[in-house]
Amino acid sequence: MTFGEQPAYLRVAGDLRRKIVDGSLPPHTRLPSQARIREEYGVSDTVALEARKVLMAEGLVEGRSGSGTYVRERPVPRRIARSGFRPVGGATPFRQEQAESDMRGTWESSSEQAEADAAVAARLGIEPGERVMRTRYVFRESGRAMMLSTSWEPLALTGRTPVMLPEEGPLGGMGVVERMRAIDVIVDNVAEEVGARPGLADELLALGGVPGHVVIVVQRTYYASGRAVETADVVIPADRYRVAYHLPVR
Repeated sequence: MTFGEQPAYLRVAGDLRRKIVDGSLPPHTRLPSQARIREEYGVSDTVALEARKVLMAEGLVEGRSGSGTYVRERPVPRRIARSGFRPVGGATPFRQEQAESDMRGTWESSSEQAEADAAVAARLGIEPGERVMRTRYVFRESGRAMMLSTSWEPLALTGRTPVMLPEEGPLGGMGVVERMRAIDVIVDNVAEEVGARPGLADELLALGGVPGHVVIVVQRTYYASGRAVETADVVIPADRYRVAYHLPVR
């Protein structure tokens, strides 16, 4: 291989990818077998196998037990809009974060007290081991899981108050800003960091993805006068959604 030339498995994967994208290999079509790839491209079994692994890691194909490898149907990504922390017309935060007016979302949640690990403690500005309320969410669009979230709130702030449980009580489901206002804590800032990584096994199982799929991770923290009052990790399948920000100009 000369300097700058692509490895053989990437060249094979690239040609197969082109066929998938241009429709020569449409969704639900069986990918050529390893032996067929070897013969058609004049490569070894190892190269053919590695090329198939690349396409699988990219989410273009999927293995079906006892049947082979097939081209996946490529979803058209939908937008999830994030427009800041201010409530709009009493809408729930989940509804605010959906860009399409015809989307109908539901969610499930469960809360439990836990000890903050070092990473969560650093984000909340508390000591590791301090008690927090941890709430896990599964958000659904038309019944299909579209987003996961785990939030943490310091119980030193919310414990023994009517808003200790985010989804229960008189302000259950109203979001951090409204709930904190009810205990005279005024949220005045929110910070979000957006990244991407391979999804964890339990995340992909919940979201209906396959091993190797990439997820978008939004790490969000609400502040009141510089004090962190809630932090959360939002996990979104990158092949099905785009995160769109609408921010005010000041």
